Amino acid sequence: MSKKLAGNGLWESSRMMLPEHKGRILRDERETLRRMKPVLDEQKQEEIECTLALSLRSHVRVTVVLFDPFKDQSLSGFVTSIHTHSREFKLQWAEEWKWIDVDSIVEAYIV
Repeated sequence: MSKKLAGNGLWESSRMMLPEHKGRILRDERETLRRMKPVLDEQKQEEIECTLALSLRSHVRVTVVLFDPFKDQSLSGFVTSIHTHSREFKLQWAEEWKWIDVDSIVEAYIV
């Protein structure tokens, strides 16, 4: 029975990690990997808006990079509509489309 107690007085079996503790540790590690959204200056915002407008007018494919706290996401398609009052636009590719908030974009360029 003396083997069951370690130098710190804890039972050996108490070193086992419960599944609910593992989930909390992974969640905490994921929280530390979060990134902050970069603050874009006025010139960069204007460049993004002009690229979106060019795609709408000229029907050229545009790629937008959307900010995500863990990993940025790239979408490529054609801008088919822009709502300036709500600062969002409709990006269409193949048979799918998505409304995207302009403020979530960190980069936009013509393909």
